[in-house]
Amino acid sequence: MEFKRSTTSMAIALMALSLISMTSIQQDAFAQSAGMSITATTEKSGNMITVTGKTVSHFTDVTFSVISPSGNNLVAAWQVTPDANGNFGTEFKIGPTWTENGFYTITAKQGSASLYTLDVLVEVTNGMTLRSTSETQSNLQGIFKPNENNAATDRGIILDEIIVENGSTMFEVTGMTDRVSQDITLKVIAPNGNVVKVAQVSPMLNGEFATEITVGGSLWKQDGFYTVTVQQFDDPKYTASTQVDIKDGVVVPEFGAIAAMILAVAIISIIAISAKSRLSIMPRY
Repeated sequence: MEFKRSTTSMAIALMALSLISMTSIQQDAFAQSAGMSITATTEKSGNMITVTGKTVSHFTDVTFSVISPSGNNLVAAWQVTPDANGNFGTEFKIGPTWTENGFYTITAKQGSASLYTLDVLVEVTNGMTLRSTSETQSNLQGIFKPNENNAATDRGIILDEIIVENGSTMFEVTGMTDRVSQDITLKVIAPNGNVVKVAQVSPMLNGEFATEITVGGSLWKQDGFYTVTVQQFDDPKYTASTQVDIKDGVVVPEFGAIAAMILAVAIISIIAISAKSRLSIMPRY
């Protein structure tokens, strides 16, 4: 009995290790970074405004615009190119067109995605900043890891994976495209051929895209494999599909290649330990 309990405990421990490893793999695979940060600084009673920032993509210029407090006048505009590390900056001199008193909105924009549009406010009175100010806005997330394959390479669109948790009513779709100027249409089709979900996804400037799909409602009642399709342009190269298994209104996770390998190693280890233990307790003559 002691031997059986020991073997069972070891088997449970190895299975737990496998599940922990698979969870870690999923979390690492989903970790993504996106966005931009900007800071506007002024000197006390000065007529210069300095704007600096950082973006996760250095392939597209950053466009600045300065809008008057009333929102009616564009008083300045400029465009800069980020360096290889994503850093950028520029200066604005308060001039004769800055006739209104109040807070001027400085907007930095890169591409069409909302993650790459930020505003900061600077107060100007009688053509001068009244005091030293520093305002920062940021939507940077996580750690930026440059992707050397960001430039267009005519590889089309790729679906990386479906990320789910056991018993979840939600799954995540991630992928990559080499064309960031066009939104991606996502469709989910039930096993009976009905379209149960349609969504638009905007790729980030490095080509990555991701979106969450919630399972539930009368359209998701059928058990089986639902087809997830992403399309960008009519070219077949920009269409990709994968499947997700749904049963009883929840997502059934499927093991990825690495996760399956870890599970296989765990099972083999259990068998090996069990066989060795049986041999060790066999009577010897």
